[in-house]
Amino acid sequence: MKAFATLVIAGVMQLGFAHAALAQDDLAKIQSAGVLKIGTEGTYPPFTFHNASGKLEGFDVEIGQEIAKRLKVNAQFVEGKWDGLIAGIDANRYDAVINQVGITPERQKKYDFSEPYITSKAVLIVNSKNTAITRFEDLKGKKSAHTLTSNYAQIARKYGAEIVATDGFNQSVDLVVQGRADATINDNLSFLDFKKHKPDAPVKIVATQSDAEKSGVLFRKGNPQLKAAIDKALEEIKADGTYQRISQKYFGADVSK
Repeated sequence: MKAFATLVIAGVMQLGFAHAALAQDDLAKIQSAGVLKIGTEGTYPPFTFHNASGKLEGFDVEIGQEIAKRLKVNAQFVEGKWDGLIAGIDANRYDAVINQVGITPERQKKYDFSEPYITSKAVLIVNSKNTAITRFEDLKGKKSAHTLTSNYAQIARKYGAEIVATDGFNQSVDLVVQGRADATINDNLSFLDFKKHKPDAPVKIVATQSDAEKSGVLFRKGNPQLKAAIDKALEEIKADGTYQRISQKYFGADVSK
């Protein structure tokens, strides 16, 4: 009887350990591996792109590196196209996505986010010669270039535009320049960076949404310790001046507000 009781207790303990292992927060796994795997596009300047020497850099890249540093692990970036980027979380390709992911109610149903780390506004971009589109309402029946699953494509659809699928911001703008699309909607910060590097590009902003969009670090649900650690890291980055340094480097302004 005593031996049986011992076996029962041992079995219960094993089940408990197994449950604890299954319920382990991703933070523990990340710190055990010594690596924070981050999903990113690598084709969306100034947030995530390859410089002239081929090195991955950008605002989001440096923010990701600083978060990893404060988690006491290394940052490892895994690149992929935007339309499949968030799905990579479901496939366990990486631990988080840091790629200007807007915090929306739809995404919050399936994923968790850090506190917002950047704020931007959606702008309507057209060819410099275009006089027919001056507001978002003018998109009805027009062609608007976007990655299919982006927030900006959803905005264009809301105004009745026909979506022309692209791989990212640069291709979207190229189609507008070439006249193959009437417009594109994108991040005002991306457009300002684009014009800084290509001041003669024949595109212009004709309208800006009044509501600012907040972006955060996206990761799997059920990881409160990971969320707390990333939020703390972002808080430290802002408090010690690191955020402001990175922000000034890429935008010449503090983009957290």
